[in-house]
Amino acid sequence: MINPKIVLIGAGSVVFTQGLLADLFAFPELRTARIALHDIDAERLATAEAAARYIAERRGADARITAHADRRAALDGADFVINLVQIGMGEATRIDFEIPARHGVRQTIGDTLGVGGIFRALRTFPFLKALGEDIAAVCPEAWLLNYTNPMAMNVQYLVAATGLTRVVGLCHSVHWTMHDLCNLLKVPFDEVTYRAAGVNHQAWVLRFEHDGTDLYPRLDALIAENEQLRRRVRVDMYRRLGYYPTETSEHSSEYVPWYLGHDSEIERLRLPIGAYLGIVEENVAAYERTRDALATGACIDVEGTMEYAPQIVHSMVTGTPRTVYGNVPNHGLIENLPAHGVVEVPCLVDRSGVRPTSAGALPPQLAALNRTYLSMNDLVVRAALEDEPRHIRHAAMTDPATAAALRVEQIWELCDDMVRAHADRLQPALRATLGS
Repeated sequence: MINPKIVLIGAGSVVFTQGLLADLFAFPELRTARIALHDIDAERLATAEAAARYIAERRGADARITAHADRRAALDGADFVINLVQIGMGEATRIDFEIPARHGVRQTIGDTLGVGGIFRALRTFPFLKALGEDIAAVCPEAWLLNYTNPMAMNVQYLVAATGLTRVVGLCHSVHWTMHDLCNLLKVPFDEVTYRAAGVNHQAWVLRFEHDGTDLYPRLDALIAENEQLRRRVRVDMYRRLGYYPTETSEHSSEYVPWYLGHDSEIERLRLPIGAYLGIVEENVAAYERTRDALATGACIDVEGTMEYAPQIVHSMVTGTPRTVYGNVPNHGLIENLPAHGVVEVPCLVDRSGVRPTSAGALPPQLAALNRTYLSMNDLVVRAALEDEPRHIRHAAMTDPATAAALRVEQIWELCDDMVRAHADRLQPALRATLGS
């Protein structure tokens, strides 16, 4: 594969695009790649193109960079498609927080499970189906590398609705969890052996060693002497479940029924309700700073981000073997989780592609939580595949944090309000309101 064609869909997510391109161009073998940028927002697309050309110049790359308002034109001949799209942008995210809050449901991030995750998925599915159809038509051999949340729901839907098989969901949570744990224990990251598995944003560190020595006892001792560490959800979950979760406390609090419904737990564990709205505002501000800097000839950031997609591209182009963490259909990779669900496991990558590895069976307490997560995912995906609006409500009823906060008739009323608010972005059969 010489001069691979790499397509960024949703390239107007400029800050993330910058990081990916900086990572790609850090590899000498990828500096002559063909980079195609696509976005439906003309201003953001123009900003992404300007940023791409700036980063290529700073990195000494001779890449062929093109920008496309037409998605099929961008995809034509692609080897890799990287999906960064967020349907509805900040406006839809505010709805995901404000309406549930009025009904008494607290959220911190709202992009994976819960009411926010459900409706983020449902408004993304029509786009994913259209994207899959375009890939099948113009670049059927391309690998689709998805970054759009809710990760597990989106990958499950993509595979089921489009028939694409070269689909991998990518998230940096495992890498940065291990990086931060190493910093906490003052152990060099590149000297540590680790293995994690589970589901996206709720995977578990199953092995954590340095020079063959288990590091969990050192972590236990540090937690025992540090009260501030104990005031974090993921540490609280680790102490009770025996394995460290691979996502932040803000994320982790939303996937279980134990924390967000209790004022005392929110205070004890310092949970920032509605935190993601601040992240949305900062993302907009970061985009505007980049746009304005490019317009005036000022410098912009060209630092890499250690994301998996550029590493996958490099391994497949050069044959360099790597292990990354990917989100893929289970099919027995984790024995005690549903076969049709999407799991996060180590994947081997080389010139032959991305090959998931078996993780065996999870400890039963971890599998129990992951099964609830995957059951909710399955109901959301089925709602779209079967045009069944009742399954939206069934998913919300199954979600641990929502069920802990509301009575069942309140859950249905909340779903009706969310359907009304997002109706234009949902497939027609899912726009029905059903009452309580």
